[in-house]
Amino acid sequence: MAGRQGERPALLGLRFGLPVVGALCLGAAVGVAFPSDEPSYWALHPAAVAGCCWAGQFWLAGRGLDITRIPGSPYRHMFGVANSLTLLRGGLYAVVASFVVVPATTTLAWVPALCYGTGVVLDKLDGTVARTLGEETALGERLDMAVDTFGFVAAPLVAVLWGRLPVWYLTISAARYVYLAGIHYRRRRGRPIHDRPDSDLGKYLAGVQMTFITIALVPAVPSGLVFAVAPAVLAPSLAVFARDFCYVSGRLPR
Repeated sequence: MAGRQGERPALLGLRFGLPVVGALCLGAAVGVAFPSDEPSYWALHPAAVAGCCWAGQFWLAGRGLDITRIPGSPYRHMFGVANSLTLLRGGLYAVVASFVVVPATTTLAWVPALCYGTGVVLDKLDGTVARTLGEETALGERLDMAVDTFGFVAAPLVAVLWGRLPVWYLTISAARYVYLAGIHYRRRRGRPIHDRPDSDLGKYLAGVQMTFITIALVPAVPSGLVFAVAPAVLAPSLAVFARDFCYVSGRLPR
């Protein structure tokens, strides 16, 4: 009992203290790197946006600690190599998100593409590391999905605000939330939820999306070319979301 009581302050520190520390650290780094004479929108500094976004990801990781507790080492997976890579990726995406308050004319216009592209590379690495080191946990899977979803919101939003992608491309940002909302609605209505089909197509298309969004953010790439290719890249991913929901709702036979 005493051991469990002693763990409570540490658990609270990880759930609430770590997000604050993460926000301050990333906010300070962005604040130092961002030129003081660069304009920003909505009276928000990019450092504040980046810090808040990363704090949210740390909070999510701490919130899921109970599901991965291991006797004798209850927080090992929180700071494992795989989850550290995922959180680093989340930090890079938080930097991308900070550019929603920065105009496209900024001298740092290349930073979102660099940060998001690096995050895409790390996305392929953290899963491999988790399997190699035996760090596969429900927390890691949940954190990975949260960071992926956040990246699919932050990067396309910056690209749209900068005129690098059409506004309707944000449907890819909303697709997962609509999918989850549909499942939640069915559960509340007491309707059955079936398993999704055993297919890796969604993962492959997500990789295509990440690569395309990275290219779209590169200032040197003509926006006209990006706009022309966007429908062909977007349509298959939306179709997979629609297919999966039809399966889980029982509208398509297994």
